[in-house]
Amino acid sequence: MTVLLTVLEQGLIFGILALGVYLTYKVLDFADLSVEGTFPLGASITALLLTQGINASVAIFISFIGGMLAGAVTGLLHMKLKITNLLSGILVMSGLYSINLRVMGNRANIALFNQKHLFSTSLPTLLTIVLVVMVVKLLVDLFLKTKFGFMVKATGDNPQLVTTLGVHIGFVKIVCLMISNGLVGLAGSLSAQYQGYADVTMGTGTIVIGLAAVIFGEAIFKKSSWILPTTTAIIGAILYQGCTALALQFGFPPNDLKLLSAAIVTLALALNHYHFKVTLFKKHEMKGGIRDVKDPTTEQNFLSEHS
Repeated sequence: MTVLLTVLEQGLIFGILALGVYLTYKVLDFADLSVEGTFPLGASITALLLTQGINASVAIFISFIGGMLAGAVTGLLHMKLKITNLLSGILVMSGLYSINLRVMGNRANIALFNQKHLFSTSLPTLLTIVLVVMVVKLLVDLFLKTKFGFMVKATGDNPQLVTTLGVHIGFVKIVCLMISNGLVGLAGSLSAQYQGYADVTMGTGTIVIGLAAVIFGEAIFKKSSWILPTTTAIIGAILYQGCTALALQFGFPPNDLKLLSAAIVTLALALNHYHFKVTLFKKHEMKGGIRDVKDPTTEQNFLSEHS
């Protein structure tokens, strides 16, 4: 029972991380590796503020802002200096390692066991996490339903179409990266308070966790159109935590957990690829060919509705 509770709590926290990765990887079609630096940034900011006696809610909010600033740097490197998305993320991730050390006073880790934090209240830890995740998910869903959220989706699907509307693609990408990394910083803040410490290396492998959650959830609920992608990302994070916990219970070496994460992502990608090929084959058999997904009439309708 304790293991299951831990899986739910940690999985929900990583669910917020998965939401951030979902915005960049699936919606914006931007491979952002800076999350491995943003996650410990949120944790280090929270650790610093909590040790200074700052309220936990304020610390969480500032961690979110810190993540947004890091995302803005990634976007500016990509759009203004024309650096590729992968390299932009790597540069920010590398720079954040030193910044995180500076934030924590050149210490590799800070213990928070004796500090008042979000989970030291009378509310059960799981209930607190569920409430936070529900609020974050609701806000993300509302954002994606706005006109700007629709522009983010269009930028990932068809940037040329967005350009014809007179919308600056660079601005859309930067804002989306800011929101995404803000969510990752928020997840790092919650993780530090939940685990009772902040460590400069706690972001290692977070991009794999986020990808595993997004892809794993999408692969499992591929045919369930009534489930929102944000929901599948959170469920995927819980399932990922369940897989790692189950592996540890069966004696899987902790040092090999990263290998397990890579295997889960590979398996999920393989399932998606197989499903995609089967779908194309069925369409080809039924219609005698594969129709181009870009329908000119659809683009004309889009232009008329949003011009």
